Amino acid sequence: MRIGPYELSSHVVLAPMAGVTDRPFRVIARRFGAGLAASEMITSDVRLWSTRKTQLRMDHVGEPEPRVVQLAGADPSALAEAARRNIDLGAQIIDINMGCPAKKVCNRLCGSALLTDEKLVANILETVVAASSVPVTLKTRTGWSRDLRNGVRIAQLAESCGVAALAIHGRTREDFYDGAAEYETIREIRSRVRIPLFANGDIDSPQKARAVLDLTGATGVMLGRAAHGSPWIFRDVNYFLSRGKIAPALPLSEVRATILAHLETLYAFYGEGTGLRVARKHLGWYFEKLQDAPDVHRELMAASTSASQFALSKKCLDHWMQSSAETAVAAWGGVAACV
Repeated sequence: MRIGPYELSSHVVLAPMAGVTDRPFRVIARRFGAGLAASEMITSDVRLWSTRKTQLRMDHVGEPEPRVVQLAGADPSALAEAARRNIDLGAQIIDINMGCPAKKVCNRLCGSALLTDEKLVANILETVVAASSVPVTLKTRTGWSRDLRNGVRIAQLAESCGVAALAIHGRTREDFYDGAAEYETIREIRSRVRIPLFANGDIDSPQKARAVLDLTGATGVMLGRAAHGSPWIFRDVNYFLSRGKIAPALPLSEVRATILAHLETLYAFYGEGTGLRVARKHLGWYFEKLQDAPDVHRELMAASTSASQFALSKKCLDHWMQSSAETAVAAWGGVAACV
């Protein structure tokens, strides 16, 4: 798959998620095989770029190429200016957000609220594409509501405006994240446009990724919440799509090393206070998904310094590895006895 001049290493990509897809997480996802990993959503209002939060979102030091920056806004000129500035700072693909369902975003006619004004959508896309020296992509939903499921028209507009690729979440804004994602609209979009198309929504396993690709005919899949606490899902999905079978389990030692390295990069990236708080969220996800992991949620959340949080995490992971190994040995002994 190509987006502009860039040939992607994988058809499986990471969805941009506020509060999740910071630089440390993007780097991990790419290491495990994500073909792209977009930044957290950045406002097109350059007056707000002096905040520490936005400065960190625009930090791409050491990040694998192509670097993707996602922008949110409703003013075509402001979005174009924001795109130009981010390109000057190293962005190699500009992604426009027309999918975020959050009230604070939609109340400003940004995110998925733009789907209610197709003329404005076209104006934004034409202006940003004309202003950008790099490919422009679009992430959106199947429509504003079940009564205004206009995802097909939006996709056709995007292609006609020069957008290089699309990602479609299989829900309307009205659905938020409730119920099950539907893929028939994505299937219809695939039949109407030729540019690369990523299917997004409820894809939480290699088998689901295969099924969605087969149903929709999409070029690739975009994973979001399924990557919480398991960034190696990209490895697993890539393996299944290329070989048709489940990947061998990731060695426990690599799981442990990945989690501890993630903590260290979070502390270094954010500093003591914010790093500690952001790490709590990721640790909660990691330990929730580790099979037979000890229930240490309360202790991890109570750690008051990065040093104590890291030490406790290491101790718990060491215990988890030892217990898992002992369980495996016991199980193998039982099999041998039966033989």
